[in-house]
Amino acid sequence: MIKLYRVNKDYDSMRIDRWVKKNINNLPQSLIEKLLRIGKIKLNGKKIKSSQKVFTNDLIKIYKFEFKNVIEKKILIPNKKILKKNESSIIFNNEDIIAINKHAGIAVQGGTKSRLNLTDIFTKSKYFDDIKPFTVHRLDKDTSGVLIFGKNRKAAQTLTSLFRLRKIYKTYICVCSGEINSNKGEWIHNLEKFENNKKVIEKAITYYRVLDRNQNYSLVELKPITGRKHQLRKQLSFLGHPIIGDNKYSTSNNISKYLMLHSHTLKFKINNNKFSFKAPLPKHFLKFLVKKKFILPNFLKN
Repeated sequence: MIKLYRVNKDYDSMRIDRWVKKNINNLPQSLIEKLLRIGKIKLNGKKIKSSQKVFTNDLIKIYKFEFKNVIEKKILIPNKKILKKNESSIIFNNEDIIAINKHAGIAVQGGTKSRLNLTDIFTKSKYFDDIKPFTVHRLDKDTSGVLIFGKNRKAAQTLTSLFRLRKIYKTYICVCSGEINSNKGEWIHNLEKFENNKKVIEKAITYYRVLDRNQNYSLVELKPITGRKHQLRKQLSFLGHPIIGDNKYSTSNNISKYLMLHSHTLKFKINNNKFSFKAPLPKHFLKFLVKKKFILPNFLKN
C-alpha cells in the first residue's frame, strides 16, 4: 500500500522530516529518519535525507510500514524533575524565540540512541504547552551551551534562513590535546562525509584564537564560519589536537568523561533588533580548567 501526498503552499521550504511530523500523526523522529534512510518515504520518486526541503506541489510517497510498537517504546514523558532542570537552563524567552544553556549529555532531538531529548521535554513544558518546539539548529549530545528554538513557524523560518545565510555568529570554547603553537588564525579543511554510500567533500572554515596553553593542552576560542556536521571536532582531530573527551574522533582521549566543547555565545539580528545570548561555562568545564591550571580570561569568568 502506497499513500501519495502533494505539498501545499503552507509547507513550502519546510524540511521533509518536519512535514512528516506535521502530517502523519505520532511518528517519532527516529522512525521518520529510518523510513527516509531505507526509502519508505520518497520525495518526487527519489530517496532523500531528513534535511531535504519540500516545495509547493512536490509529491511525497509513503510506503506501508508498521510503527505501533516503536511509538510506545520511544515516546518519553518527562517527569517534573527533568522539566524543572531544563526549564532552569532558559536564558531568554519571548513570543518567538527561546534560548537555553544546554546541559552536556542530552540530545536535541530523538534518535535510535537517544530517548531523552530536549524537543520532547520542552514540548511538555509551560513554555510550549504541548506544541513541539521548532528546531532551527543543533548541538551534539555531549556539547553544552547556547541553543535556540523557534516558538512558531514564522520565527523558525526566519532563524533557519539566517543560519543558511551564515548571519548567525557562534563562538565556542574548547580544550584540546597538545599545544597549538600559533595564537590565532584560520583553519580551512575539506571534510569527507557519505550520503547514500557516496563520498561528499565539504569545505569547512573556522577562525580560532588560543586563550591559554601548556605542554599538554590548549584552551581555544572557535568561530565556525561554515556549519558542517561535527566540524570543530573533525578539524581539531585532523590537526592532531582532538578535543578532550571526544571518543569519536580520538582513540586516546579518556582524561575526561565530558566533551570539553561549549557553545559560548550566539548573535544575530532580525529587523534591526539585535539578539546576543551567552552561556556561562558549566561546572565540569571550569573544574577541568582549574585542575589543569589554566588562566581564565575575564570574559569567561561569568
